[in-house]
Order: sequence, then structure tokens, then C-alpha cells
Amino acid sequence: MRAVVQRASSASVAVDGEVVGQLPAPGLVVLVGVTHTDTPQTAAALARKVYYLRILAGELSCADTGAPLLVISQFTLYADTAKGRRPSWQAAAPGPVAEPLVTAFANALVALGAAVRTGVFGASMQVQLVNDGPVTLILDT
Repeated sequence: MRAVVQRASSASVAVDGEVVGQLPAPGLVVLVGVTHTDTPQTAAALARKVYYLRILAGELSCADTGAPLLVISQFTLYADTAKGRRPSWQAAAPGPVAEPLVTAFANALVALGAAVRTGVFGASMQVQLVNDGPVTLILDT
């Protein structure tokens, strides 16, 4: 799995003009991509890493502060742009494989005690956020 984690002072995700997920307070936006070899265990390990990641003010984590997380699936994190000008998506897991693992990631965060909001898997989403810092990290499992 791959995640792009952004510290945000505010964020929301909309589908067809309707907000479906929003940070109720400053927290983290987590864009999550799934590849073919990922498992529920991979999702749980990444969730632990993100939840305990000390990137909030004062070098604190979501576990320390209760800061919320907005989780959004994003298969494009596995784009291969090595050849030509058109990305290849072969490294991204197909929807029937990826969707349960993105859900497992979000559920693992909730099991750790996190306040989690999500986008809609497979939908065309409009994401708005104010990156705080800016702080943006890329995590690979």
C-alpha cells in the first residue's frame, strides 16, 4: 500500500457537488493506493503507522491529540510514468481487490481509536484542503 499523508487545517471531499467527507477539525488527509500484493495485514500496518505518525503540531500524532483523518482512495498513486506520456495503471490493484483493503485501512484506524471520514471508492471526487505547514509525506509498505 502507498499513502500520501498531508497535515491539513481543513479538508473536504465532494462527489457530484455534495460533501461526503470532511475534517471536523485540523487533522490528516490520507490518500491511499493499493497494489496487487497488499493484504488486510498490510492495511492494518499502514493504519498503525499513520495513526502514530508524529507530524502534528508539537511533534504529536493523531493518537496523542485525537485529530481526525480523512481517508480517500487514489489508485493513481501507483501510476508508472517511466515510458512515454501516458501513465500505466498496471501496478494498481483492480477495484474488487482495492476497495476492501481501503475499507480495511479505514476500519483499522477506527479500531485504534481514530475519528475517520472517507471519500467514496471509485467515484470522481473533488478534494479541497488547506495543507498546514505544508507537511506532506509519502509512506510505502
